[in-house]
Amino acid sequence: MTFQFEDHDPETYRRKGRFISLAMAGQLVVFGLLFVQLLQAAFDGGFWLNVLGVLLGLVATSLVFAVLRERPWMAEVRYVWQLKHQLSRVSGYLPALRRGMAEGNETALAVLAFYHQGMAQLAELNGRTLDDDAELLAEREVVRSARRERGLPERVSGLDPHDLEAFRKG
Repeated sequence: MTFQFEDHDPETYRRKGRFISLAMAGQLVVFGLLFVQLLQAAFDGGFWLNVLGVLLGLVATSLVFAVLRERPWMAEVRYVWQLKHQLSRVSGYLPALRRGMAEGNETALAVLAFYHQGMAQLAELNGRTLDDDAELLAEREVVRSARRERGLPERVSGLDPHDLEAFRKG
């Protein structure tokens, strides 16, 4: 399945992310306490029942979240998780992609362009800058220049995961 870049408002993403994090933490506390109380009442106390209650609260919170993650109001947060997943996948191939770029491989250039666009978008959505990573900025400029020299657009629209199959990890 091809991953496509989407435009999302950074402030909306951060606001929803904070709200969802707080809601999940609150839900975990409530479920944990509920299960601990039920287990304590049913089995006459003990440390391991408290641990089990917290674990059951974590499972219940995870299940509720799994059901809710496809809701439309979760779009920004879901997109960022997917973006992070794709960037993580690509990062495992970076040495091979860099070798491919040095050899003039256009697929490697496209994947590296995706990686740098994704990192920039992730930083923007999280309210950070990439100014402190000189190596990343230098490589991004090399990728842009190489794509320009080949007559390719500087930006890509997304990532086809099958493009990674041509490169060995590591």
